[in-house]
Amino acid sequence: MGKISVETCAIEGLKIITPTVYGDERGYFMETYNYNDYAAAGIDQEFVQDNQSSSTHGVLRGLHFQINYPQDKLVRVVSGEVFDVAVDLRAGSPTFGQWFGVILSAENKKQFFIPKDFAHGFVVLSDSAEFAYKCTDFYHPNDEGGLAWNDPAIGIDWPIDDDMKLTISEKDQKWGSITDFKPKER
Repeated sequence: MGKISVETCAIEGLKIITPTVYGDERGYFMETYNYNDYAAAGIDQEFVQDNQSSSTHGVLRGLHFQINYPQDKLVRVVSGEVFDVAVDLRAGSPTFGQWFGVILSAENKKQFFIPKDFAHGFVVLSDSAEFAYKCTDFYHPNDEGGLAWNDPAIGIDWPIDDDMKLTISEKDQKWGSITDFKPKER
């Protein structure tokens, strides 16, 4: 190991990864993913798909999850800054319904590992942001579920200023409460 540092979070399974960055007058170099380093840190999943999105300030995406084909995710920000959130949806988990959030940015280069059976979302804090993530299962268009981003039963403390104009998709405005969610036994 040594190329990454791994911080455990208040919710079991969630991990914040900080890569070692080698910099000089030319710029910097870092490994964004090395299976051996991640496996040594307890993240030995096989990632099968990479995704990337671009969003502007105030775009809020989520809270999304996969119903029958859950995915582990390794997320990071390539440019800009987001507040990234995971909500525990694991059946029988002592932290079911609890959330954890972390600032991910091009500057801090942190990554966030989110195990399957968590809902995930983020809000863009910078003028724009490019968000990239690895998944352990392929996208299945009819398998997406979600929760309301502002569900009081979850109580996420989003860092949203009074002057921030949110942009939320029509789909994301229609998700329901965690109180109506029935976790799958796996």
